[in-house]
Amino acid sequence: MARSVYVTGLGPSVGKGTVALGLVELLSRQVARIGVFRPLVAGAEDDPLLTLLTKRYPVVAPYAESYGVTTAEASALVADGKWEELISRIVERYREVERLASSVVVIGSDFAAGASADDEIPRELGFNARLATEFGSVVIPVISGAGRGAESLVAAARSAYHSLTDLDATVLAVIANRVPPTVRTAPLLEAGLPVPMWAIPEVAAVSAPTVAEVAASLDATVISGGASALDRDVLDYVVGAAHVPALLDHLTDGALLITPGDRADLLVAASAAHAAGNVTLAGLVLTLGERPDERAVRVIERLNTGLAMLVVDSDSYHTISAAGRIEARLGTGTPRKIEAALGAFKESVDTGELTRLLDVARSSRVTPLMFENDLIDRARAERRHLVLPEGTDERILRATETLLRRGVADLTLLGVPDEITRRARELGLEIGGAQLVDPETSQWRDEFAATYAELRKHKAVSLDLAYDVVRDVNYFGTLMVQAGKADGMVSGANHTTAATIRPAFEIIKTVPDVSVASSVFFMLLADRVLVYGDCAVNPDPDAAQLADIALSSARTAAAFGIEPRVAMLSYSTGSSGAGADVEKVAAATALVRERAPELPVEGPIQYDAAIDPAVAATKLPDSTVAGKATVFIFPDLNTGNNTYKAVQRSAGAVAVGPVMQGLRRPVNDLSRGATVKDIVNTVAITAIQAAAR
Repeated sequence: MARSVYVTGLGPSVGKGTVALGLVELLSRQVARIGVFRPLVAGAEDDPLLTLLTKRYPVVAPYAESYGVTTAEASALVADGKWEELISRIVERYREVERLASSVVVIGSDFAAGASADDEIPRELGFNARLATEFGSVVIPVISGAGRGAESLVAAARSAYHSLTDLDATVLAVIANRVPPTVRTAPLLEAGLPVPMWAIPEVAAVSAPTVAEVAASLDATVISGGASALDRDVLDYVVGAAHVPALLDHLTDGALLITPGDRADLLVAASAAHAAGNVTLAGLVLTLGERPDERAVRVIERLNTGLAMLVVDSDSYHTISAAGRIEARLGTGTPRKIEAALGAFKESVDTGELTRLLDVARSSRVTPLMFENDLIDRARAERRHLVLPEGTDERILRATETLLRRGVADLTLLGVPDEITRRARELGLEIGGAQLVDPETSQWRDEFAATYAELRKHKAVSLDLAYDVVRDVNYFGTLMVQAGKADGMVSGANHTTAATIRPAFEIIKTVPDVSVASSVFFMLLADRVLVYGDCAVNPDPDAAQLADIALSSARTAAAFGIEPRVAMLSYSTGSSGAGADVEKVAAATALVRERAPELPVEGPIQYDAAIDPAVAATKLPDSTVAGKATVFIFPDLNTGNNTYKAVQRSAGAVAVGPVMQGLRRPVNDLSRGATVKDIVNTVAITAIQAAAR
């Protein structure tokens, strides 16, 4: 097993952060104890990549313990001729992390900006190779694909491999990053190296700086624009100095306009072009310390562009010169860039082969992050098409960008397309890969109305009434699923549970062997994942319905890699209690055993006996479920809903759901307080459910 993998760049600005991020993400779902380490950091508290990795992932050591020395400390030791002491200090710090972790990802030192390849690369390469050897790490060198063709990349990969092996390093694979999209990757995969070579394409959303990064680098004053405006990607720079028609001809999507602050004509024209949808700008930079005329500002504000406006003291020439040198960096403040980087890594690198090469044994523990990562990977592996009815909701739009960037699913958003694109443009989001459909004007409306009228004719629903009903986004989305135009639906960010799932009960209905649709929550505890059902749909199920809920929940658990051991919960264990509620649970347990004799099930059983081995040893010593249950079936909605919320708040558990089950096709409901992460997880779950069918 490779305890440690060392990511080193061969040259400045190769983007090894993308590779390091992808590796940590990969390993985080394989092992419960993962470490990250940087031999050198610029400062004791300000390394963006190390900060990101130590905050995003449950690593074994905090930032302060995850680096060797600062560059100032290293320079002082080298100046005093204490090279070996420097190496010893770094190795000692590394060993402290390694002792705590099952696997460690090491991110090699950075190259000095502007350093020449002739003197910097050999020195840095030797330093990183020496450390990799001392750590016992396998090495993944990252080479730059910028401006290179296939032959040049293959030559660079061979050079990197042989340079490192000549220094006694063990090379695991070679990765070329920022490869031009025009380069065919097939020749790279057959480079003739004794190790794999993978090519990650240039992704503008990863390599482009954000407006916030530009503002920080230029020491600009932000006079308008919030967090969304500052998070936009800067894909181009345009200097405004000519008349309005000439400027409009040169504006491009993602461009940052740089112009003197007194050119109100250009500022208003560019803002109007952005608001009209002719072009999607990144932002506005006003030079010479000039602020625009207040009358122009009022016009721009009325246009509601959502663009940031920055003011710098330098002139346009020096501003554009400085802006051109800004490099994008992955950090905690660039969540959209992180998703784009992870998407590019997983799309381009054979993670199955990489895992095999690392030979990392998967942990028996299942942490929340491991479970969530597994959801994303499984959804990506069998990509499905889902419909999201709430197309103008900000959280839905942000989740859509994340899902598309990571390749989780193909998506259709419902709503007026112009409103959706305008809202996305205001937020600086890229959702071009999503299909936009307006139920009001859709070509499918007549077809769906006829379908709904036929399904509900026993309720006297006429064709005219059906034509009005299917205009509702939840009904329209459900009919898309019924008609096979989508594989599943996720809604509820701003609709009630009833509004989301009623169309599913009317149109999609339950699977033949299940009398009642129900729901589960995946409860992500620190070291395991439990399944709770039903906590969201059925107020007081009878014994037969409770048995259906238990069987559906067991199937759901198995579908998501959780071995089902079912606890039918009650206020008493075994035969110790009596009463109608206990008898209902006992009858349901008997039905489950009759219908699925191979399924481990116990009931009636109290929660403590179901989850705690010590209590189980006293109350039900011979049970195959007591003390190790994974699926908890609550006798009614009151008990289930309160229990999941109590565990969520008191134990710090992450509750993923509710996940609907028992329907012929997947439709899932979101909490109206759902976060973007909740939506991403629910879409991934729905895609997996769709693939299973």
